Amino acid sequence: MIPLIEARGLSKSFGAVRALDDVWVKFAPGSFHAVIGENGAGKSTLAKCIVGYHRADAGEIVIDGTPHPMEHPQEAHALGMGLVYQHFTLVPQMSVAENLVLGRTDLPPIIDWKAECDRIDAFQRTMPFVLDPETPAFALAAGEKQKLEILKHLYLGRRFLILDEPTSVLTPDEADLILGSLRQMTAQGVLSVVLITHKIREVLSFADVVTVMRDGRKVGEGAGLQRHELEQMMFGRAISAPPASRSASAPGPVYLQVNDLSALGDRGAPALAGISVEVRRGEIFGIAGVSGNGQRELVEVLAGQRVPESGEVRIGGAPYRCTRSEMRTRGVHLLPEEPLRNACVRTMSVADNLALRVFDVPPNAAWGLVRRHVLDRHAEGLIRSYGIKAASMDAPVETLSGGNVQRLVLARELSERVSLLIAQNPCFGLDLAATSEIRAQIIAARNAGAAVLLISEDLDELLDVADRIAVMFEGSLVFETSRARADAHEIGRHMIERQEAHALS
Repeated sequence: MIPLIEARGLSKSFGAVRALDDVWVKFAPGSFHAVIGENGAGKSTLAKCIVGYHRADAGEIVIDGTPHPMEHPQEAHALGMGLVYQHFTLVPQMSVAENLVLGRTDLPPIIDWKAECDRIDAFQRTMPFVLDPETPAFALAAGEKQKLEILKHLYLGRRFLILDEPTSVLTPDEADLILGSLRQMTAQGVLSVVLITHKIREVLSFADVVTVMRDGRKVGEGAGLQRHELEQMMFGRAISAPPASRSASAPGPVYLQVNDLSALGDRGAPALAGISVEVRRGEIFGIAGVSGNGQRELVEVLAGQRVPESGEVRIGGAPYRCTRSEMRTRGVHLLPEEPLRNACVRTMSVADNLALRVFDVPPNAAWGLVRRHVLDRHAEGLIRSYGIKAASMDAPVETLSGGNVQRLVLARELSERVSLLIAQNPCFGLDLAATSEIRAQIIAARNAGAAVLLISEDLDELLDVADRIAVMFEGSLVFETSRARADAHEIGRHMIERQEAHALS
């Protein structure tokens, strides 16, 4: 039986930050209910309070008319509720079958695997997607891992599922398959789904009801809402317009050349296998691919954070050794993945992080001394120009939201002359407004003549902004297409089919 779940007057604070403020929402049995809002709106906090990961400061969770304190996720599990987290929680070395049974509360000390596999087989016959029980989780493609996360909850008897950004690493085809299958199960009355997402397309395609949150409060709810209505509630304005106009001029000469580059990963296995890339001035070259196929290692080599085994990198026709002075003189700028960890000193102030590229050059320094007042004026201008929201320019950068950390890195990297911009998943986990702003800045750099290498696991992002798109698999580029001929389904097939073929080999 599917439970009726109600959140009544939920409030939750973390220090001085009020993450939830008197939120009331009802999730009807058999519904596909979306919760949408910008970063910091309180969506994930609401989900975690519902399943007992966080305990609300005020309010109550009511299940089938009965209040429940929800002090631990195990209480939610016992009531048929589950949360599929944004990042995979599978045990990589365990098989599909082992991951399915891992959460059972009645698991015996010695498992009868024949009986368990018979039970899994019977269960999967009732499911819209099927996985090989013997396959180890690490060998699954991203879409299959997401299916396993969902199957795990259903196998354990949960009939109320909250999905937190479940399609962030999936191709459009994979996302539509998984969400479409779950939508069908809700229509059959065997499941309730709560979808937390930034992707309005998914809300419009699959949700029966939408709850909109802003600044920890519920600001709207309804069925049949249109895109402009959702944007108006989320941001106070409609932002559907394209992020930036694209210059129609032809690309210039090749500026970045990567020739037959090979490098090892963290565990000593090959991560880059003779990859070659050329990016011209005035173009965005996009690289798609399932996470873990060498994208991170390529960025680290170009950033000077990983030493290659062989091959060559040339910028502007000359060999490139990734030194700080070369990055400055050749206009190389980076927007790495997880900027708080990879592009900032989290305990330093906003102003100091904005000055990391320029603190030791005139007019910011003289006679070996930093001119603090000049750097402060520099920071004030960038904070104003890029709309960075911080308590003050002296606030530690770790106190900023994810979108504002991205804006800070953009401000630092794009406020100077940019000849080469390398960006990896620059909008991952960000809301629609922040995504639109960041993509506009990337396109503006391209229009100004910069060569842009954009590595992203979001295929929609690449289709929106890239001039050429390639697919990366096991450290090599295996498919390439122009913007004019790009087809999401074809690109997605190259990503999925190669990953699945590798898993079967």
